[in-house]
Amino acid sequence: MKIERFKFGKVGGKDVDGFVLRNGNGLSASLISYGARLTRFETPGRDGRLADIVLGFDDIQSYVATNTYFGATCGRYGNRIRQGRFEIDGQLVEVDRNEGPNHLHGGRNGFDRKLWDSAVDESANAVNFSMVSPEGEEGFPGTVRLSATYRLTDDNVLEIRMQGTTDAPSVLNAVHHTYWNLAGQGSGDVRDQELTLFSDFYTPVDSELITTGEVLSVAGTAFDFRTPKPIGKDIDSLQDVGTGDLVGGGYDHNWCLNGAGRGLHPCARVIDPKSGRGFELHTNEPGVQFYTGGYLDAKVIGKERKPYCRFAGYTFETQKFPNSPNFAHFPSSAVFPGQAYDHRMVFNFFTA
Repeated sequence: MKIERFKFGKVGGKDVDGFVLRNGNGLSASLISYGARLTRFETPGRDGRLADIVLGFDDIQSYVATNTYFGATCGRYGNRIRQGRFEIDGQLVEVDRNEGPNHLHGGRNGFDRKLWDSAVDESANAVNFSMVSPEGEEGFPGTVRLSATYRLTDDNVLEIRMQGTTDAPSVLNAVHHTYWNLAGQGSGDVRDQELTLFSDFYTPVDSELITTGEVLSVAGTAFDFRTPKPIGKDIDSLQDVGTGDLVGGGYDHNWCLNGAGRGLHPCARVIDPKSGRGFELHTNEPGVQFYTGGYLDAKVIGKERKPYCRFAGYTFETQKFPNSPNFAHFPSSAVFPGQAYDHRMVFNFFTA
């Protein structure tokens, strides 16, 4: 099926390229080169009606202005690094501190802020975005070359593959940051949607949402999604006793995935009982950050001028564990010359 091309405004005087992938079952994925970003994903419910199930905006200016990372490829280091410092190959590295005293998602000018090069592969029904992050960008060592490829198949699979190399010892933990709402973007909160996470353990966080280094069992906690349950079932138990606020705006934590180190393995299964839309996610990464959008509110005006709300969507950011450069017992995010970085996410969409 032919890949549609369009222009999505300009950034810094340069065109933002846009693409639409479609399959024979009515599914479609819209992508833009600013942040190698997924901006729309349409899929039918059990009644056959299509809905756009990813949060986002209708214009490039809103993407430039936002700090939500809607749909973006984030890096070099997705998630958080305490105090923006770590050692790699015996050298102390200090990177941009863009969330208080800490580093988040690559810094103020991370991969999500870049205008990526783009190329289409009609035979694979895929779009490949690529970019170069020079030595010293946001404080990171080494020149990194990264690509992010999106492919949509006729068996209703969306594959996202991030591949990279470096010319000097560095860290690389690119994450994909789409917010999903299977009922349709702008339709309200997601607490009734049912989630399974294929994980027996999670990594607790402190008041700055930084991992403490502990790895704890999910058994008997609000973090236990080993069998399907509504996302909101235990979310109120995350309230901070001192302030009454939801810790991290609800869920904003890393789960340690079962089967890590053995290629693609199950990560999550989620379904909206009302529409019947669902997907299963597999990845080759060891962890996933499940975030329920607790910091969203009606000030964020999404597509079709719909105001979003708290818990308007959720992310599955497959990854190395947060702050992994500072914990020897966490999966390593180090990359070295001659070593390939290869991060895969495979979404299989279904209707129940």
